[in-house]
Amino acid sequence: MKTIKVAILGAGFISDIHIESYRRFVPEAEIVAVYARDAAKAAAFAEKHSIPAWFDDVSRAITESGCDVVDICLPNFLHARTTLAAAAAKKHIIIEKPLAVTLEEADEMIAACKENNVKLMYAEELCFAPKYERARQLVKEGAVGNIYMLKQSEKHSGPHTDWFYDVNLAGGGVIMDMGCHALGWFRWMLGKATVKSVYASMDTVFHKERTRGEDNSVIILEFEGGVTGVAENSWAKHGGMDDRCEIHGTGGVIYADLFMGNSALAYSKDGYGYAMEKADTTQGWSFAVIEEIYNQGYPQELKHFIECVREDKQPLVTGEDGRAVLEMIYAAYASAGTGMKTALPFSAKVEKPVDLWLNAKQ
Repeated sequence: MKTIKVAILGAGFISDIHIESYRRFVPEAEIVAVYARDAAKAAAFAEKHSIPAWFDDVSRAITESGCDVVDICLPNFLHARTTLAAAAAKKHIIIEKPLAVTLEEADEMIAACKENNVKLMYAEELCFAPKYERARQLVKEGAVGNIYMLKQSEKHSGPHTDWFYDVNLAGGGVIMDMGCHALGWFRWMLGKATVKSVYASMDTVFHKERTRGEDNSVIILEFEGGVTGVAENSWAKHGGMDDRCEIHGTGGVIYADLFMGNSALAYSKDGYGYAMEKADTTQGWSFAVIEEIYNQGYPQELKHFIECVREDKQPLVTGEDGRAVLEMIYAAYASAGTGMKTALPFSAKVEKPVDLWLNAKQ
């Protein structure tokens, strides 16, 4: 069977995760190139992962690497322009969250991919996380009756990379980084149900010296059919990563934690491993997770997209789904700005979603 050639665009933390996922779990994919804006970083990443070619020019990476697929693991502000370049070059695209910074960018990206007949997959790994997927199957089997509330929480003490804290590059704070996961998963659980309204509360409670964006947020969504979704996201939570969901139904309840129940309990006086630069995440008691990448769904989503390209199938999670999540993000920032519910559909002309909140504070 044909091997699908993949170019990784980006050489940061998420690119490492994608590379490991391809190498260990997706033999149908061959990594042929990596791109980074910094040549030294691109070269070092290629050497580290034994990738045959590296580029510091994204156009050349797309057109000269011989790839069939580009895997976009770049900062948010580069998503739109990179997708448009890849679509024009007739490359299939899988893109990390969020789909884009603005709704206008999202619409242009979706249209360009359709015009050039290339596949666009929005890489929402929670739709493929094995524990969450087992919970979804239990719901389909009638284990909890009719769902009336979904909750999803993702929290830690902040990203590793500086650009996340710059609202001009990221478009916002923790909602653009992690809140998008909850919003996408809610729609996935509910068969892509329509959102009626969004109410959000947010603040900058911990990283005041580092960002103008929110680092702690709660979003409440009302879906057609009477289901409530509650998303809690934070860059202000100490003690390591927390990622869990709750499914409440008329006939039962399901709790699923991506990191607990598959970990080793450890105590470290000084901290350990990759998190030494943020030692508070591994000092004291911690839960060293086994197969973290697999548990979060990265290999499954990448394998699915490679299968879609090989077999000419439509991805389960598309650019349109990414746009729907971005619309909810807009509504959340607008709600936090007004202190009121925001009805959907919703749109606004802004340079970045967080402006709907920041401008209201002035």
